[in-house]
Amino acid sequence: MHPVRRRWAAALLLLPLLAGCFAARDGSPYDAGAEAGGGRLRVAMAFPPAERFSPYGADATLLSRLGVTEGLTRLDGNGGAVPALAESWTRESGRGWVFTLREARFQDGTEVTPAAVADALTHATRADPPPAALTGVALTAEAVGERRVRVTTGTADPTLPLRLSSPSLAVLSPKAYRTKAGTRQGETATVDPASTATGPFTLTRATGTTRATLHRFDDYWGGLAHASGLDVRFIADGTARTNALRSGEVDMAEAVPVSQAATLDKATLREVPTARTTALFLNTRSGPFADPAVRAAAREAVDGSALAEDVYEGHADTGRGLFGPALTWAAGERPRPSGRPAAARVRNASITLATYDNRPELPEVAQVLQQRLRKAGFGVKLEVREYSRLESDALAGKFDAVVAARNTMLDTGDPVSYLADDFTCDGGYNLARVCDEAVDRAVAEAASRADDAARHRAALAAQTAVLRTDGVVPLVHQRILHGVGASVRGVILDPYERTFVGTGTRR
Repeated sequence: MHPVRRRWAAALLLLPLLAGCFAARDGSPYDAGAEAGGGRLRVAMAFPPAERFSPYGADATLLSRLGVTEGLTRLDGNGGAVPALAESWTRESGRGWVFTLREARFQDGTEVTPAAVADALTHATRADPPPAALTGVALTAEAVGERRVRVTTGTADPTLPLRLSSPSLAVLSPKAYRTKAGTRQGETATVDPASTATGPFTLTRATGTTRATLHRFDDYWGGLAHASGLDVRFIADGTARTNALRSGEVDMAEAVPVSQAATLDKATLREVPTARTTALFLNTRSGPFADPAVRAAAREAVDGSALAEDVYEGHADTGRGLFGPALTWAAGERPRPSGRPAAARVRNASITLATYDNRPELPEVAQVLQQRLRKAGFGVKLEVREYSRLESDALAGKFDAVVAARNTMLDTGDPVSYLADDFTCDGGYNLARVCDEAVDRAVAEAASRADDAARHRAALAAQTAVLRTDGVVPLVHQRILHGVGASVRGVILDPYERTFVGTGTRR
């Protein structure tokens, strides 16, 4: 059983201080000598905190999107690892890397030291379960100098700088970690990111799962944020979230439902191609879909192109594979799996199809699939829940099929790590419960590639092996619609969905 691990959001490169002027996170110029007393921003977020803002599960990207946390590295617009708290790094050996830290402070006023960074990474390795970015990875960290940290993995990991960009591997001060009697020495019992992170905004107060208050962190290493703080509301209902923007109750609303797009002025909408793919996941281990021929019948019954035009009203691209057009290295590649079994003739096979309503298009997608699967001979019961109440049952195989939206680059920025976590026998987020020798071999082959281009080619080959199982049927590649008030500037439009508010976000 796996606790909630919400996979959604990406970060952008912060440019260094130059001649008294620096670039904000959104790349807009900001004069450090100008008045920094900008107003507060009112922000509506789609997903409420599910684990008291723990960085190890559902809330890691929430903290990252609000500019609270950051790690040693971050992703640039091309999906590469670039400096964050680490200003540079070198590879010592097959398993060891040394990261040189920049001068920075935690939000509690203490210095970011090699010992503090090593301690934070060690706590992440001891989380139960470990963060998705560390699935199957043995990692140790130690201070090796005044500004250096050595990170060593159990086996060679050419993507370690990418892995350390994960929001779940954010660096927090020693005060963030608490232990309780009965746990082994150093094991994290609770983690509190309030006033212990390093980002431009400090989490100062949370009111359950409805509101949060953030203040600007004036000692942020990247310079003062324009906004003096954030007043955050968590509004799971997409219509209510859009109404709050339209009525002027909030300045920004993430993930506007497609059905609400026409109710907003065009100038208010920001459309972002993402690495998020909506797919139908079929339970390959139990129930009717344990039969490959029955899975093939379900695959033939659905049509992603119609969903892109009808449900998403053109704000999505037809699913051509697991990796969408937002990923330049996958653009134009259309997998052609061979050797699939012929589709069975289905008669009254009863299945339960589940999805969640935090992303408002998903229930509508599920309803369309329900109709199509019924026409193909399936008896379909539809179950819709809030995400945090659905995921553990989905991972435990309690449903025959699940409609879910997955950002393939969210956890590590590495396509191979995503494939390993979602589709191998030991994967920690395997909604389809795929366990196939050919898939495991293809993913292992891809994991052995260190060169970026070779790794991407091998990932595409592994994708084909996954699709050959018919455990997952790609439907659409999503574009996210954000609602932004006319007076707001500098919202970060991030295809990896890790960042939303930065130092340059203002009104």
